[in-house]
Amino acid sequence: MSGKIIDSFLTLAAPAEHEIKIKGSRFIAKGFSIESELDCQNILEKIRKEEYSATHHCYAYTIGIDDAKFKYSDDGEPSGTAGRPIFQTITGHELKNVIIIVIRYYGGTKLGTGGLIRAYSGAASEMLDQARIVERLICDRLKFSIAFKYYDQLMRIIDAEKFKIINQNFADEVTMELKIRKSKTSDFESRLIELTGGQVKIEKNG
Repeated sequence: MSGKIIDSFLTLAAPAEHEIKIKGSRFIAKGFSIESELDCQNILEKIRKEEYSATHHCYAYTIGIDDAKFKYSDDGEPSGTAGRPIFQTITGHELKNVIIIVIRYYGGTKLGTGGLIRAYSGAASEMLDQARIVERLICDRLKFSIAFKYYDQLMRIIDAEKFKIINQNFADEVTMELKIRKSKTSDFESRLIELTGGQVKIEKNG
């Protein structure tokens, strides 16, 4: 028995930033939506240049619906006091494809292990509480050709389901490319095969 198809996730709609101050230290949390590890590298490089005089640039990120790629860094803070708490804040808010960097400017007073964990997780959490979160859909792109006699019926299905037509071409047949939410792909393929009596070839790209 197959499980439910996961075809949406929550992420940041736009970059977000929030700062807290604890015993003289400044903790600036910056969050970004990402698609790849290259995005992470580019963002980290940019922030390190912008905040070059900061004491630490601690971060965490997760990429993929199943958190297939993730990483966190304490960047010189005591092990487990910065990167992991930031990562747990991301997962606690059920976000995907996100990087959070918390920049610290040391204020002269040591906070201790517990204080650091609270500071880094607190800065990240407060930033996310104020950020705009959006749901992103995971879609398939289907390309197929059908006889003209099925076109009107096909369009009724497309209109009812609100599928997005990426491209269509009218030649000997109607060739069409659609963007479809992944959880609806299988049902649409079955309806297309039923509509045409199996006289259709479907190409699918994620």
